[in-house]
Amino acid sequence: AGILTRGEIRVDLSGGRVTHTDGDRETTHDLGSPEGFDLVARAWLRAGWDAKYVYGFTWLGRPVIQLPEDLVRVQELIYSVRPEVIIETGIAHGGSLVFYAGLLRLMGGGRIVGIDIEIRPHNRKAIEEHELFDLITLVEGSSIDPRIVATVAEAVSGAARTIVVLDSNHTRDHVLAELWAYAPLVTPGSYVIVADGIMRPLAGAPRSGPDWAVDNPLTAVERFLSENPDFELHEPGFLFNEGTVQHRVTYWPQCHLRRRA
Repeated sequence: AGILTRGEIRVDLSGGRVTHTDGDRETTHDLGSPEGFDLVARAWLRAGWDAKYVYGFTWLGRPVIQLPEDLVRVQELIYSVRPEVIIETGIAHGGSLVFYAGLLRLMGGGRIVGIDIEIRPHNRKAIEEHELFDLITLVEGSSIDPRIVATVAEAVSGAARTIVVLDSNHTRDHVLAELWAYAPLVTPGSYVIVADGIMRPLAGAPRSGPDWAVDNPLTAVERFLSENPDFELHEPGFLFNEGTVQHRVTYWPQCHLRRRA
């Protein structure tokens, strides 16, 4: 649904209306309509980015720097695919690894492989001491180093279903290199998930880079899909929805790349 980086939004709670003004264009919608919710959600995403909202959550004791809705939505996908292995590039504090490991344990078991160019000693210690560490393998090194890719490939060899989550260095070139490196490990019908495509529409906002309009994960996704017919952009959609909301509220837009069966 994008994000608001320009114009003005006015919310009339008493009247149940929301208005967005951008230059000479003004649109007004009922607050509870799909369009009204979309406007408020886009403004909320921008406000959350400015306020570093995602830096305030833990999962089973480990900081998890993700938008809560993104975690719930990826849970839906994981339960649907039921992977034996989840590979994640980018570990940070380990919250996502623990989140995925807990899901797999509830589903009967599996393995998580986490890769990071630097696993800080205090984070490694906390992850290794966690109750779910028996499901987690830590790999330290650049996620696009051929030796690291080979190590990961060997670790997941034979898995019937594999999901890959790319959440490390979010530059266009790095994400594109990760896509080409790890796409072969994604099993047919499963997914590679590319995090933080929100960078493109955030260009110009506080804490954004001057080149984010072009140097971002979405640009890498588009290039990859144009060159690799084995994958398609496939939004799983809502598995349950009795409301009026039509789009995810997400930092991961256009993130689901499914390997064709």
